Amino acid sequence: MTLSPLPHRVADRREETRDTVTLTLEPVGEPLAPFAPGRFAMVYAFGVGEIPVSVSRIPGGRRLAHTVRAVGAVSRALCDLGPGAQVGVRGPFGTAWDTAAARGGDVLVVAGGIGLAPLRPLIHAVLAEPDAYGRLSVLAGARSPGDLLYADEFPGWRRPFAAVTVDRPCDDWTGRVGVVTALLAEARFTAADTTAFVCGPEVMIRATARALLHRGVPPARIQVSLERNMRCATGHCGHCQLGPLLLCRDGPVVGYDRAAPLLAIREL
Repeated sequence: MTLSPLPHRVADRREETRDTVTLTLEPVGEPLAPFAPGRFAMVYAFGVGEIPVSVSRIPGGRRLAHTVRAVGAVSRALCDLGPGAQVGVRGPFGTAWDTAAARGGDVLVVAGGIGLAPLRPLIHAVLAEPDAYGRLSVLAGARSPGDLLYADEFPGWRRPFAAVTVDRPCDDWTGRVGVVTALLAEARFTAADTTAFVCGPEVMIRATARALLHRGVPPARIQVSLERNMRCATGHCGHCQLGPLLLCRDGPVVGYDRAAPLLAIREL
């Protein structure tokens, strides 16, 4: 773990949607320690500030990819950067998706909006070892067809099973419309042997977890990625506290058996 920001250069900038970009970063000098799917970095826009951003791809070598949605001053500054620009990065921080617990069983990935970004490296890891896992299902929800991340990757994900739904369809949209939990009826998985990985808005996480429990997936086999206001990323400032958890240290990935009583109190 690196506590001081190390300089990184933007090696590639890819526009994902109208307000979301993926930045591929490479270290200018000393590299960060290796990342695992689900962990995050603190990415610093010089002169503006830093924000936590989950790794959205692990290309190999010393590069990392982070998908950023422009919703505040720092994220807008990061989204405006082009190739060759520099940022500061420290990390890796937080807990990772427990892929070891899923080996030998079915894998269910449920994402809402930008929540697909932290799940993308997990999908890549499962696809890279098809014999180590059972059936893979990827379910994704977005506000509109234009807000769907990584649309070009879905054809490859559909070979196992992938489905998309949107809240607001456009005139030429012929896909599904509605909440992402409605897609669970189409996914094929054996509940008792399934590990579910869920990330998205908190209301979506609660609804998805309840639906999975109703289908018989054990709560300890439902992994969720939670978000609070992370400032220090080291568990010292307390801004990301959720009950007894400090999510920068004890999360963001938490088993639903631990998260359920904490999520009963809705985030303000």
